[in-house]
Amino acid sequence: MNAGELLALIGANGSGKSTVLRLMVGLSRPSSGSVERNARAVSYVPDVFASHDRLSASAYLRHMGRIRGLDASTARQRALGLLDRLALSGGADTPMRMLSKGNAQKVALAQALLDPPQLLVLDEPWAGLDATAHATLRELLTETAEQGAAVAFTEHSADVVRSTATRVCEIEHGILTTLGQQLNLTEVSLVPGSEIDWAQHPDVLDVRRDAGNVTLTLPTGRHDAALLTALNHGWSVTTVRQVKAQ
Repeated sequence: MNAGELLALIGANGSGKSTVLRLMVGLSRPSSGSVERNARAVSYVPDVFASHDRLSASAYLRHMGRIRGLDASTARQRALGLLDRLALSGGADTPMRMLSKGNAQKVALAQALLDPPQLLVLDEPWAGLDATAHATLRELLTETAEQGAAVAFTEHSADVVRSTATRVCEIEHGILTTLGQQLNLTEVSLVPGSEIDWAQHPDVLDVRRDAGNVTLTLPTGRHDAALLTALNHGWSVTTVRQVKAQ
């Protein structure tokens, strides 16, 4: 993997995706061959995150931050900032044992991003998240890659893969094949009606404003919900067209 890359690993259940991720971060050893890993700062989000702890979410994250060398103030600030972006239900002082699966996943994501990693590996990170957190996670992964990290994740949703990954690999019968990335995108041009915060819409990848019009970029096949939202708020649709990803 290269710095700045967003790699999606796909394949059928039981194909070995999670094993590949554990090999990448050093939690498993290969039965043959070797794994080369240059990254010193590695963060990992497993598919199951144990949250049966008496610590609050914020206390747990502060503790993890201190383990990674952050001072107490920095650890607290970053923890609260990430939990706020991910909209943790109940607040940062909620005991972890009381968190739902989706909210426990938000804490797992926050711990992986406390200290900017050089390699970030996530096993089905969107599982259990609400729609708003889906969009936030995509933003966080993109930002992490833009900061120079290599990011690898597994995901079953083709839409999520198309809207997030820059490269896709498939594992089948123990063989890993690079598929590349062919994003199918749709641009929707609109004349505004009542105010809509499109940046918060889970399917919108980009928003452009020009001469009074608004143009949204969305994954093809996921634009119907945005169109319905627009029409319900008095917006008018001028054009809908497919575009090639850059």
